[in-house]
Amino acid sequence: MPKPKTRFVCNECGAEYSQHYGQCRNCGAWNSIHEETVAEASPLVRLAKPKTTARQAVRLDQITTETEGRLTSGYGELDRVLGGGIVAGSLVLIGGEPGIGKSTLLLGMGEKLQQRYPTLYVCAEESAQQVKMRAQRLGISDHTPNLYLLPEIDLEVILRELHGLKPKVAVIDSIQAIYFNHLNSAPGSVTQVRECTAALMRIAKRENICLFIVGHVTKEGAIAGPKVLEHLVDTVLYFEGDRFAVHRLLRVVKNRFGATQEIGVFAMGDKGLLEVVNPSELFLGNREQPAPGTATIVACEGTRPLVVELQALVSATSYSSPRRTTTGIETNRFLQILAVLEKRIGIPLSKLDAYLSAVGGITVSEPAADLGVAIAVSASFRDRVCDPRTVIIGEVGLGGQVRPVSQLESRLKEASKLGFQRAIIPDMAVSNSYGLELVPVTKVLEAIVSALPKGDD
Repeated sequence: MPKPKTRFVCNECGAEYSQHYGQCRNCGAWNSIHEETVAEASPLVRLAKPKTTARQAVRLDQITTETEGRLTSGYGELDRVLGGGIVAGSLVLIGGEPGIGKSTLLLGMGEKLQQRYPTLYVCAEESAQQVKMRAQRLGISDHTPNLYLLPEIDLEVILRELHGLKPKVAVIDSIQAIYFNHLNSAPGSVTQVRECTAALMRIAKRENICLFIVGHVTKEGAIAGPKVLEHLVDTVLYFEGDRFAVHRLLRVVKNRFGATQEIGVFAMGDKGLLEVVNPSELFLGNREQPAPGTATIVACEGTRPLVVELQALVSATSYSSPRRTTTGIETNRFLQILAVLEKRIGIPLSKLDAYLSAVGGITVSEPAADLGVAIAVSASFRDRVCDPRTVIIGEVGLGGQVRPVSQLESRLKEASKLGFQRAIIPDMAVSNSYGLELVPVTKVLEAIVSALPKGDD
């Protein structure tokens, strides 16, 4: 009898090796490489084989684009990040830290969807009694005739249930707990996660089932398992936020049916997750009592503009090397702006500690926040108060110039809707000011002069 072939696979990234290593050369993880037996042919091919005759290939003119449309999840914020609703036959992978609210969101979605469609919730990590107890805490009624719970981890049983029930929407919570007993590896391993997801994908496409898959995340915040897992699915969502804070952000990083980098905002309450109708108010501080070192920007997450308040603090350092700390802003971008302020404006920041924070815990990664960061730091250094009715938009170049940004009109519209009266923007053509007083600038110094009131230094 021939000796079975083996390979060594990293459980963190899915990299394969011919021998064992203590550290993965691909992702750098230690003690994550395990030996697995190579199967000659995946037995999942037998499970996913359709019982009907094979479909014939068709021409483009024989394919109709008239579908039943997207399904409404019951959460407007979830529909937004999905591109307008749930697409029939799509696979959505949602990841997030433990306790962030993934199961709460999907259980609430299932309760809303069951009013119109049969919905299956596969609870692989909890018993049916535990799920019912959570549903009672969330105020979900027991009278949900179209919501079915399946406490099961065996893939074959789950596939048979999907074949028999044929739900419109199904939730797998979570994919790391599902296993196929014909594979030698343990549940949660790279092989199990990859093969189980592939089998679920085939049945979802064939039966036109909207499938939501919950995935665990690593300590770095990425979805655990091989990267091929994200390539198999149609949409990848990340549920972000501090478990001890109220608000949660649902961010899409891959979407075959809509824009990426869209975000949905939720608030965790006694009855589960509630949608935040106007998220800009969540990321604004108290404009009635402005403080020195604050500036208001309009950041765009996907197609959604969000008004965010930035707070900066500049103080004398007690160390030989000054500290630079940021929350919600990329540190390298912050250091670059500090260098521009010292070189082009003459602010001696190399001898001062500098701290920067975005209110509400949101992460702003786009360059349109540069000018707001520069003015917040300058206001803190001069101990001045920037006008709380002014928004600041612009990218800062290394030469001290203010560069144009994208989606300027949508940013101005959002600022006008929230009652702002003035906007400092790059010198670029704008077809509509939306009732705001526009102050176009070309240099960072011009923006600082326009934003900060004059006073004795």
